[in-house]
Amino acid sequence: MALGAVVLAAVLCAAAWGVTAGDWGWRPEPVRRFAWWVPAVYGIYAVVRIGVAPSWRYRVHRWEVTADVIYTRVGWVSRQWQLVPVSRVQTVDHKQGWLERLFRVATLKVQTASHAGSSTIEGLDAEEARRISEELAVRAAELRDDAT
Repeated sequence: MALGAVVLAAVLCAAAWGVTAGDWGWRPEPVRRFAWWVPAVYGIYAVVRIGVAPSWRYRVHRWEVTADVIYTRVGWVSRQWQLVPVSRVQTVDHKQGWLERLFRVATLKVQTASHAGSSTIEGLDAEEARRISEELAVRAAELRDDAT
């Protein structure tokens, strides 16, 4: 991930240099003036994606899925722990807002037959969230079939 960000930043810098160094008459003046903004904005995005997002996810959101329980912990200052038996799972929702798509993370929402409602796991890697949602749905269906 970090190597890809460095390569893309280098390509963007080379493109910005090409736009600003050449004396092309067809190029609009604002494009030449703001060409270096593209690699700069991407550099800020890459630093946040590589340096800040993983530590934020680790400190604020913790989760574990075992054979029969989903454990979540949310919060930094005040914390909330929740244990959800897989046998009580009714639906598993996987969602991604525009900001989550930008950072390639997703939110997993596990609806239960409990009065407490649902358990939410935020900040998951998008591919991992998809995989976990499919596994939980299959496991919950198996456990429901065993109970009848």
